[in-house]
Amino acid sequence: MTSPHTRRAARLLPVATMLLLQLSAWATPPSSASAQSRYQQDRAACLDSSSQHDRISCLREAGAVKAESTRGSAMRETADDRARNALQRCNKLPGEMRDLCERRVRGEGTASGSVAAGGVLRELVTPVPAPAQTPLPPR
Repeated sequence: MTSPHTRRAARLLPVATMLLLQLSAWATPPSSASAQSRYQQDRAACLDSSSQHDRISCLREAGAVKAESTRGSAMRETADDRARNALQRCNKLPGEMRDLCERRVRGEGTASGSVAAGGVLRELVTPVPAPAQTPLPPR
């Protein structure tokens, strides 16, 4: 039989764990690697919990802390970081398509839409000469 103090401590453990997880997320903005490492540590601590309900709450909170820390680091990206990432995405395209992609990223052409609306559409119109026509044989 457990004492009332033991039961109360067992109920407060998940709350204390969540509070510590949140405080650690606010203390310093972690890199994505350290956020992943911290998440693995928090997850292991949650799995050691004796109560299934507390374990589920703890895992949910650990995931939320990781997502928040990842979102926080993404918000600290500079315009140069975003431009560099966009150019890196162009590298996966073949030859001429890559060159056109890089030109759009650097601001050539037009852009419409917004991130909030679902995306930015960048358009670059380039003239393409018509292929040379071969004469048709006489009938």
